[in-house]
Amino acid sequence: MKYKLFGLFVIATLILSACGATAGGEGAAGPIKIGGGFALTGAESSLDLPAANGAKLAVKEINAAGGVLGRQIDFIVHDTKYDMSVTAQVAKQFVEQDKVVAVVGFTDSDSVLASGPTIQAAGLPFIIAGATSPKLPAQIGDMLFFACFGDNVQAAVGAEYGFKNYGKTAYLLWDKGVEYTTLLGGYFKSRFTELGGTLALEDTYEDNATDFSAQIAKVKALPQQPDFYFISAMPYNVGPVVKQFRDAGLTGPIIGGDGYDTPDILSVAGPAAENVFFTTHALMDSTGGTEGIKKFISAYNKEYGHDPENAFAALGYDSVYLLADAIKRGGSTDAQAIKTALESTSNFAGITGAITLSADAHIPRKGVTMIAIKDGKFTLGAELVPEKVPAP
Repeated sequence: MKYKLFGLFVIATLILSACGATAGGEGAAGPIKIGGGFALTGAESSLDLPAANGAKLAVKEINAAGGVLGRQIDFIVHDTKYDMSVTAQVAKQFVEQDKVVAVVGFTDSDSVLASGPTIQAAGLPFIIAGATSPKLPAQIGDMLFFACFGDNVQAAVGAEYGFKNYGKTAYLLWDKGVEYTTLLGGYFKSRFTELGGTLALEDTYEDNATDFSAQIAKVKALPQQPDFYFISAMPYNVGPVVKQFRDAGLTGPIIGGDGYDTPDILSVAGPAAENVFFTTHALMDSTGGTEGIKKFISAYNKEYGHDPENAFAALGYDSVYLLADAIKRGGSTDAQAIKTALESTSNFAGITGAITLSADAHIPRKGVTMIAIKDGKFTLGAELVPEKVPAP
């Protein structure tokens, strides 16, 4: 009798275990749910849509190769529309409804500020693709990681490049309505003046501005034009501001950040985009790029019918592979196991450069690519590491 009861107990246990392993897809046999937060529509879509496409391509490749820990990735993407209230709701949906184990996404700091607190409170790892404010880890918490460099790094490169190549006087203009542009402008000023540079004039504009004639009039009124112009702009207004500067006869070098890394600057500004330089994460060049970049461009083209629009496509791709690598090394989808694995990441070979993270540094130290716009194309200006970086 005892043996019969024991046998029934074992059978019941196995049945319950099997049910538990498949219910809701959360057991060992179920997919690994990862959230993808991107503004697929709206003003930030020229950066976020390529990032989302890169991330989805990475998921497809990983799943085709057998997944992670023998499980497929279920990549749940929601469009945040570059609306901060929608972004906050999407973060809540990832946590409460989708039950994801981690989140990747976003190319702007405001979206991370809107979504990060909810993801952090849930204790989920959050890898941001292209939002570059180095203040974010302190603002959000210890579950936030970067696949990209910080704004203080790229601003330092912009300052050093302008100072060494064009001269000691600059004009500084920034969009005062966005975290990214405000910080980028501030870090540029800090490093440029530290080098011994002088700002001939500083000015700002509203985020929704389309007419920059007031700012241009002040520049033209200067007794002498500066050696170059540093304009900290978002992707949706960089084209108009560059074109209007050129149309007004201001032909000196214009330097900016990775917000310029969008085809819109070429389609909107046209020939006016000549003599424009900007910092970004990699040059998407199928001929002169690294072998990794060439392979990525080929795969992206095969998947979407065109080459990557910008480096943010590669950052989305890197973000997913970085997370998958951490899950594999951690041997678990447990949040703390993923966090510990991310903090032990060393020289992870990303498309946009090697990534090393630690418990004290959730932002990787990476080189910066300087793009020069020539003959209507993005060309490699330089690969740079700043001599000194302003504190966050």
